[in-house]
Amino acid sequence: MIINPIPIMLLLFGIALYMKGRKSYIFLLIIDFLDSVWLFSNILYYREFSDFLTMVLIKGSGSVTNNLGKSIMGILKPTDFLVFLDVIVLILLLAFHVIKMDVKRLNWRIPVLISSLAVLLFGANLTLAESDRSQLLTRTFDNNYIVKYLGLNVFNIYDLVKTTKTNAVKSQAKSSDIDSIEKYMKDNYVQPNVEYSGVAKGKNVFIIHLESLQQFMIDYKWDGEEVTPNLNKIYHENDTLSFDNFFNQVGQGKTADAELMLENSLFGLPEGSAMVTDGTTNTFQAAPAILDQDGYTTASFHGDVPSFWNRDNAYKSWGYDYFFSSNYYKQKKSYNVGYGMKDKIFLKDSTQYIEQLPQPFYAKLITVTNHYPYTLDKKNQSISKTDTGDKTVDGYVQTARYLDESIGEFMDWLKATGLDKKSMVVLYGDHYGISDNHKKAMAKLTGIKGFNDFNNAQYQRVPFMIHMDGLKGGINHTYGGEIDVLPTLLNLLGVDNKNMIQFGSDLLSSEHSQVVAFRNGDFVSPTVTKVGSTYYNTKTGKVDKKISKTEKEKLSNKVTTELSLSDRVINGDLLRFHKLPGFETVNKKNYSYKKSTALKKLKAAEKKKGTSLIEQNDNKSMVDLYQTDAPELSK
Repeated sequence: MIINPIPIMLLLFGIALYMKGRKSYIFLLIIDFLDSVWLFSNILYYREFSDFLTMVLIKGSGSVTNNLGKSIMGILKPTDFLVFLDVIVLILLLAFHVIKMDVKRLNWRIPVLISSLAVLLFGANLTLAESDRSQLLTRTFDNNYIVKYLGLNVFNIYDLVKTTKTNAVKSQAKSSDIDSIEKYMKDNYVQPNVEYSGVAKGKNVFIIHLESLQQFMIDYKWDGEEVTPNLNKIYHENDTLSFDNFFNQVGQGKTADAELMLENSLFGLPEGSAMVTDGTTNTFQAAPAILDQDGYTTASFHGDVPSFWNRDNAYKSWGYDYFFSSNYYKQKKSYNVGYGMKDKIFLKDSTQYIEQLPQPFYAKLITVTNHYPYTLDKKNQSISKTDTGDKTVDGYVQTARYLDESIGEFMDWLKATGLDKKSMVVLYGDHYGISDNHKKAMAKLTGIKGFNDFNNAQYQRVPFMIHMDGLKGGINHTYGGEIDVLPTLLNLLGVDNKNMIQFGSDLLSSEHSQVVAFRNGDFVSPTVTKVGSTYYNTKTGKVDKKISKTEKEKLSNKVTTELSLSDRVINGDLLRFHKLPGFETVNKKNYSYKKSTALKKLKAAEKKKGTSLIEQNDNKSMVDLYQTDAPELSK
């Protein structure tokens, strides 16, 4: 790590020596400045996401950067600007003629010698890297390894080459490429749990996205109070299937990756977000399209701009009938928390559209208040901050409580309208809230001394609950992840997924594999946890030196094979070649969301009443607002 920046910077700076006079000095300063900007950007990104910026991520940055202001201010440290110190000092030294420009051209041997030295040093560096980690550039699933061994700038070149090759893959893909994928699906098909098959057939489905909520918040107490009392109640109810070993499996795409896995049973990509890079162009076999063709009305609700994570286009490719984004909601500055509307207002206002959806319906609601940097106005704070001393972490329980209160109000509304008897409610956490860059704070919150990489892997658990009146529930200890949600739900709804391309399996099946893959190639299982090149005993948390090489290869190969095959499906847009009996592929060229009359009806109702329901106090409960105003859905 000490030597790997040297070769590439020698090469870049050495280019200036081929130039004459002032041009060489200006070129040197420009290269120094640009590299400092890139380093600065990666410092901020890595601090929150434990990963590095990629070309794919930058290409799709327009869909996410409009909401990053608060996050960046929360991450930024004054010392970060020291990366520009050398540029400033050099400019000052030149400006005050402490360094005098030599306008004579150097002997050509000097720049050639420096360029040759740079290449020689890079070769030596690569040799050292390969000896420590073989096939570094061909088999890696983790950007950290490349930066660790070869440096940030070499990673940028590697990423650019890889992105270019990936784009070429899609254009060169052919129909026979799907054959090996279909064979793998057939050979590894998991028979769903027959006892639960079709128990939710014909029910409305609510998918409630619990932003950044980790499993350890369930039943967690701070200052003598439960942080999530409403979710705790649902979690322990007899008609709720709760999973306490359910893991998020996201990569750089974070929330977008979670949505992709949840509704497609495809892994996110190793770089960037598939929703952004492929959501507009690719063919999918997504939950909305599957259920739409089974008689369901499908709708997604999100109180932010429709372009965020390219949802407006990706949802069309997934077959959604309706997408209610920020355009459908009354907007005020006090309603917004940086990533969209506050959860209470958002869920409350969404109910007016839900009431008008033809049943049965599939409705996904995306909450955002429990998003980094975990800020909340004082009037909505109902629990004190934690005292870890980490400003990033200490507000987490406050926004988690607010999210929990919004879920409690929404569940009350379901009961008041009678929808609770007709619906299956699925609640899931999309990804971690506290990254592995806050180990000291996590040690204090969890009581785990020396919170390490193994502990961090275990704390990638997020809530997953399926609640339905009359459902045979209980706390299930099966290991699984977001990739397994779609097959599980389809079985409950009585939809056969045998011929579908899905990399997850029914969590309730006795045949379900309990090896949970992470996007970087690590994994957890009931017995073994892999982090980097280290294998741990999951039960003890100790390094497992007894596990055989054969077992290591067997587990690792399963994970890398599934990640690779999923990447091939997305990068090659291979589902366009897959013939699924009874499934009509979404025609994206002629597709448009159904023209909803919901907004017109709402405005007409408000005009008739002489007041806007949306502008009610945001702390007033949904039942108070809608129990008397809303039509009874049971009719």
